[in-house]
Amino acid sequence: DVLAPGKGKKCSLCTKILQQIKSMAGDDPDDEAVDAALKKVCQMVGKRLGRVCKTLVKKYRDDISEALQNGDQPQDTCAAIGLCKA
Repeated sequence: DVLAPGKGKKCSLCTKILQQIKSMAGDDPDDEAVDAALKKVCQMVGKRLGRVCKTLVKKYRDDISEALQNGDQPQDTCAAIGLCKA
């Protein structure tokens, strides 16, 4: 697990979820690949984190999708949406 050192729980959770989505969607994902990954990822993180994951995905879906298609790093994306310190 690559968690961001010295950052809050929201940041490490966001980073973890985005890394998972990124690995599921592939290197050059289209809308469908990103959508499929977004739908599946919250089932994969377990029940405890699932609710937080769903909220995150729902609220930032467009930002996450755009970032993945731009090839942005999970840490940078989480900072852009305000869950990590930039």
